[in-house]
Amino acid sequence: MGMRSLLGLLLAATLSLAASAASAHPHVWITATSELLYAPDGTITGVRHAWTFDDMFSTYAVQGLESKTKGTFTREELTPLAQTNVESLKEYAYFTFARADGKKERFQEPVDYFLDYKDTVLTLHFTLPLKNPVKSKQLVLEVFDRSFFIDFQMAKDNPVKLVGAPAGCQMKLERPNDGTASAQKLNEQTFLNGENSNFGMMFANKITVDCP
Repeated sequence: MGMRSLLGLLLAATLSLAASAASAHPHVWITATSELLYAPDGTITGVRHAWTFDDMFSTYAVQGLESKTKGTFTREELTPLAQTNVESLKEYAYFTFARADGKKERFQEPVDYFLDYKDTVLTLHFTLPLKNPVKSKQLVLEVFDRSFFIDFQMAKDNPVKLVGAPAGCQMKLERPNDGTASAQKLNEQTFLNGENSNFGMMFANKITVDCP
C-alpha cells in the first residue's frame, strides 16, 4: 500500500458524505493530548499534538504495511505513513486553530512527526510551530473538525500541558458537551442549506491560557 495517504482517503470521503445527513456523525475517533510550547522569553512557539486513532482506523491504516515482526510496527516502518498523514492534514489546517488576544495565528508545516503503534492503535505525534511566535495575555487554541467527520476528544488524564510557560499562566480546557443527540436530529435539509458547514464547532475542544 506504501505511500497511499489513508487519512487523506478518509478525509476525501467526507466530501462525498457532506451531501448527506450521514456526515453529521463521526467516522474516525481521536483521543488527543496537546502541549503548548513556550520559549524562555515567554512567547508561545507552537503546539505539540499526540493523536491516538480508534482501533478500526488503526487496523485499516496498517493493513498491508510491511513489518519485520508480525503484529507490531516500528517507528521507522511507519515513517512513510506518518509523512502522508501530516501532508494530508495540511488541507484541513491540522484541525488546530489559534487566536492570540483575539487575533488569528497561523502555523507552519509540522515538524518532528512520527507514528507509534502500541496495543493495536496508532498515535500520530507532531509539532506545529507558530508562523510568528507570540506573547499574549490570552491564547485560545481549538482542536476540532469542522465537518465532524473526526471526533476529537481530549484525553482524560493530562490532556493539556504548558511546557516552559511563564509563571502565573493559567490554563483551562473546555470540552465539548456531548452533542451527539442533536447531531442525530439534524435532517438532511439543514445540512444542505450550508448552515452547518461549521457543525463541528459545536464539538470543539477549547484551551484557554491566560498569562499575567
